Amino acid sequence: MTGQIHTYFDGTWHQGDLAVMKAGDHGAWLGSTVFDGARMFDGKMPDLRPHMERVNRSAEAMMIEPTVSVDEWIALTREGLTRFDKGAAVYIRPMYWALMGNETVVQPGYGLGTGFCLALEEIPMAAPEAATTLGKTRFRRPTLDCAVTNAKAGALYPNNGRMLAEVRARGFGNALVCDAMGNVAESATANVFAVQDGEVFTPIPNGTFLSGITRARHIANLRADGVRVHETVMTYADFEQADEVFLSGNLNKVTPVTAFEDTTYEVGPMSARVRALYWDWAASDMVL
Repeated sequence: MTGQIHTYFDGTWHQGDLAVMKAGDHGAWLGSTVFDGARMFDGKMPDLRPHMERVNRSAEAMMIEPTVSVDEWIALTREGLTRFDKGAAVYIRPMYWALMGNETVVQPGYGLGTGFCLALEEIPMAAPEAATTLGKTRFRRPTLDCAVTNAKAGALYPNNGRMLAEVRARGFGNALVCDAMGNVAESATANVFAVQDGEVFTPIPNGTFLSGITRARHIANLRADGVRVHETVMTYADFEQADEVFLSGNLNKVTPVTAFEDTTYEVGPMSARVRALYWDWAASDMVL
């Protein structure tokens, strides 16, 4: 269950889940929205700056002019977080969208104007033992020639919803998703890792999915700790043969996987190691 929300919009802070778009806005009508998600937990905001850099890159990829500098996003975030109780775990969500449409209707662009808001929502971190299961889905990740896969775009997420609905109808918690070529890309909601013989494997970024900021942090932490990490082409068979599987995303950082279809796993030592390394890094490193 989520807690309170504070939203910065139109020059001021508002308490609550604020309405921010008009019916004629391109973002509401035709889906030109981009967002990002950072986290505050234990008083830390790990990788806040890369998340704010990415939301501005996402806007550019969507052909929207990013109108808030990275430093401004960070300052607004710090200001807004003072509205929460000490120790609260907060999801930090900057958003952009194109405003009124133009004569080409479907094309966003720098001539339309840009709307933005910053929503801060209290969402507890998942317990370390919280795990999920994965099922196969017939829905696939799109390629850059047919979708804005180089942005964290709201328009991509209805496809994720189809994936989740399909596998949850069969009793699984998440979907293990392939790209257009039939190779594993990630789950419906997060990047994915497999462990075999003490080494870690993860799908190589190929433009069909976002190579996450938290994913990159886990890879760096593991390699610094002496673990061999391979970014490579992977298939369902690689996950069926794995000793251990876990997901990596900003919302919960590390989520162990206990099953992929009929294959089951223990919650293994590598996911615990990844979690410990991340928390140690977040406690010791500069948060911006």
